[in-house]
Amino acid sequence: MDQLPLEGMPRRLYSCTPSRLNTWLDCPRRYRFTYMDRPAPSKGPPWAHNSVGISVHNALAGWWREPYERRTPETAAALVGSGWIGEGFRDAEQSAAWRKRAAEMTGAYAATLDPADEPVGVERTVAARTQVIALSGRVDRLDRRGAELVVVDYKTGRRPPTADDARFSLALAVYAVASERMLRTPCHRVELHHLPTGSIVEWEHTEESLAGHLRRAEEIATEASEADDRYRAWAGPARPAGRTGRASPEAGRTPPEVPAEIDAVFPPRTGPLCSWCDFRKHCPEGRAAAGDRDPWDGLADD
Repeated sequence: MDQLPLEGMPRRLYSCTPSRLNTWLDCPRRYRFTYMDRPAPSKGPPWAHNSVGISVHNALAGWWREPYERRTPETAAALVGSGWIGEGFRDAEQSAAWRKRAAEMTGAYAATLDPADEPVGVERTVAARTQVIALSGRVDRLDRRGAELVVVDYKTGRRPPTADDARFSLALAVYAVASERMLRTPCHRVELHHLPTGSIVEWEHTEESLAGHLRRAEEIATEASEADDRYRAWAGPARPAGRTGRASPEAGRTPPEVPAEIDAVFPPRTGPLCSWCDFRKHCPEGRAAAGDRDPWDGLADD
């Protein structure tokens, strides 16, 4: 059985992504369902707005891999169509309408880009370590502007982001730190590009603000790591908690029974977001806090 670290002994680095940290911050129970319980509990149906986002992100990544002469708005739109993910929509008609809509906004966005301005990275994995955490994540696009790098994140949701969204994004700040360390090039600016409206919001971090985000990441990681240790100490080697990746076909459809003292380490954090949780059918508190949503409810109004 795993043991908790002895007093005074250094802890192993907590390996994580910004998504993992934010999941703990949003809801420790959802964190447990996502990262600890094995076999993994079943999820609800796919969300249509996620299908739109993934389709657009994949198309833009593919656009930069095209030869220079093919980097046109028409190619960007065509890549959305050829790689369209039709999951979560009400019916085939709604899926087709959104495929057309996503292709148009991706083509319009590509028209604002200089195809000769090659990014430093597209869908690039970056990583950084501190004395507490080993962070990694994937940047949508990493640009070079003059002597500095700029982190670019695409957004396809119904709400245009604000400067505060860029300023307070833990993920973007971590990507900036990791990009600077890996490429040995200053990186302070982060940008959110909202394709539905064509708007761009940015934030210019300072060394102090980036350090503050990194400290916050360490604080979250310390909390989550301690909870992980409690879970592993209960689960023992027979239950390989904390693995990531695709669940096996024989995976259980409900989360494992955990004792009350372990369940208390991963309490539900209820609110409006419970309507959108992939695991809400396994969480009575979440279902009581917010109503059900149809898989296409996250789409902008037609």
